[in-house]
Amino acid sequence: MTDYDAPGGPDIADIAETDADSTFVHDLVVRFPYADAERARTVADALSPEVDAIDDDRSRADLERDGSTVIVRVRARDLVALRAGFNSWTRLVDVAETVAIAGRRGAGGDGSA
Repeated sequence: MTDYDAPGGPDIADIAETDADSTFVHDLVVRFPYADAERARTVADALSPEVDAIDDDRSRADLERDGSTVIVRVRARDLVALRAGFNSWTRLVDVAETVAIAGRRGAGGDGSA
């Protein structure tokens, strides 16, 4: 279940090789736009404990929120780790959205964005 405003899901904004950190040469930025800043804040707050918890020696992730958009940046040493990191974070975002919808319904809202 996804709650993105963008047609077709998240915006995979940037796939690039970077020299900024020579150990993590692959970089992927994914933007998840929401209908409002409150929903984006709820999703980002649910994801924030995972940022350092699932990092490993082959990949790292950063999370930020810009208004109504949640931004996940995955950096990796190799393309397999980049793909695994992308898949993990996409699933984590999906779970956070599901919980946010359920929480809104439980609080008397309709669960819609």
